[in-house]
Amino acid sequence: FTTLGNKTQIDKKEEEEEVKEEEEVKEEIIEPERPEFSENTYQDVKKDDWYYEAVKYAYENNLMQGTENGFEPEEKMTRAMLVTVLYRLESPIQKSQTSEFADIEEGAWYEESVLWAAENKIVTGVSDTEFAPNQELSREQMSVILYRYANFKGINTEAISNLDEYSDREEISDWAIEALGWANSFELINGIGDNELSPKASATRAQIATIL
Repeated sequence: FTTLGNKTQIDKKEEEEEVKEEEEVKEEIIEPERPEFSENTYQDVKKDDWYYEAVKYAYENNLMQGTENGFEPEEKMTRAMLVTVLYRLESPIQKSQTSEFADIEEGAWYEESVLWAAENKIVTGVSDTEFAPNQELSREQMSVILYRYANFKGINTEAISNLDEYSDREEISDWAIEALGWANSFELINGIGDNELSPKASATRAQIATIL
């Protein structure tokens, strides 16, 4: 081979290939421009709804998508839905390894999200072999997942509210007290009527959009 200044032709070829690979990666992560959000985007999200701005944010940042029935703000949030939201928020370039969960179908819309969340210990399975992607999330379960994601991102999670002021404090599971206290201290999860946290109530898509 011949030299080109201080570089060989082989060195130059390798550099060109590296630049080409970097450009290909950039092309992969560029999101297509989305139409401007309005109250006509989803038939079930109007400007006077309390969650309008939250849904607008989630839509414009490609964190949550609608369904054939609209946005479905009161639809219950599932484990697969939430990890997919966090996966989009993180936008990891490197793909995760093969799943050990028997109930995660290859090619499912949530497959990559579940693999990523499990690999980073943001969400664990309901057992060693089951993830239960379609299982609905309670408010306290949602808090734990968000708490783990915050730790994953290196966010300070030391601030924890004393939840004794809530009338249903005793209903909170022991494993969720710290996470729910953190979420409450940052006003991510507040009381709903009669000064209750409703830890066992199902989380909704509108609530997740508001937290985002």
